[in-house]
Amino acid sequence: MKLTNNYPEIFEAFNNLKVVIIGDVMVDTYLWGRVERISPEAPVPIVAVDKRSNRLGGAANVALNIKALGATPFLCSVIGKDLKGEEFLSLLTDQDMASEGIFQSPDRITTTKFRIIGNNTQMLRVDEEVESDLNQNENSILLDNIENILASETPDVIIFQDYDKGVITASLISEVIKKASKANIPIVVDPKKKNFSHYRDLTLFKPNLKELKEGLNIDINLSEKDKAIKAIKQLMQDRNFDIVMTTLSEEGIIICAREDNKDIVTHAIPAHVRSVSDVSGAGDTVISVASLCLALKLTAYEIAAISNLAGGLVCEEVGVVSVDKQRLLEEVMNC
Repeated sequence: MKLTNNYPEIFEAFNNLKVVIIGDVMVDTYLWGRVERISPEAPVPIVAVDKRSNRLGGAANVALNIKALGATPFLCSVIGKDLKGEEFLSLLTDQDMASEGIFQSPDRITTTKFRIIGNNTQMLRVDEEVESDLNQNENSILLDNIENILASETPDVIIFQDYDKGVITASLISEVIKKASKANIPIVVDPKKKNFSHYRDLTLFKPNLKELKEGLNIDINLSEKDKAIKAIKQLMQDRNFDIVMTTLSEEGIIICAREDNKDIVTHAIPAHVRSVSDVSGAGDTVISVASLCLALKLTAYEIAAISNLAGGLVCEEVGVVSVDKQRLLEEVMNC
């Protein structure tokens, strides 16, 4: 099947969309340098640092991708009232993104991932985080922020970007889905294990194969696509999902979607051959592109095919980066 739509118009239409992103945000801190020798203290490389950089990560990287595609993101999360929290807010300002959906809690720290890059290769990652659920007060403030944005901005789509760091709770999921359903706003979810069973009655669910296996407690490998499709269809029936899009790393994407509210149609889309430098952030890009395509009512096949192309593009770069809208359009036009 070929992509045949008027994609320049579609990509231009991205500019008119508003997206609410709910989830775990973080600061991605990079140390870039050269490796020329091994430490005499232990058999590990010594990285001579040339530069440092801070980037928006986690759900904030989804917001960056949404912005890079031309749409307007509204990010809703909880961070710490700490130095990294201030750095996070400063990074939002640098990107000209709104911060009214962000709450700084004195009872949490801001999740930070430190990546050490030597000779353009990731050598080590160190995580500083808490994974406990938000307390009742934090959850209530976050929900209030979300409700205010839903009322004032009337978004075209809502994304749950879950990293199991505690910002997304079962009660938050339930309340947001109720409000989105009343307002007829589609919901897209990139799940993790802890909340996997709490998501239901939504539009698009996007696990990767590992998340699907853990969430359903089943054993499937990349070659068992028929087994995966059977499990996905059962998941759709049990949870009332309209679309399930499962990313399979080098095996591409499987998307299952209800057609005319009855039959489930399946497409398996292979990955494109790429020079992969770093898979960090690819899932953020995939969910961002899929959400905008869904908001514009593209077909399930188009959603998966364009998202698949976008995820591959960012894997060619080192570190977490946003998708290049013009380059993505060119790739889509060449399909």
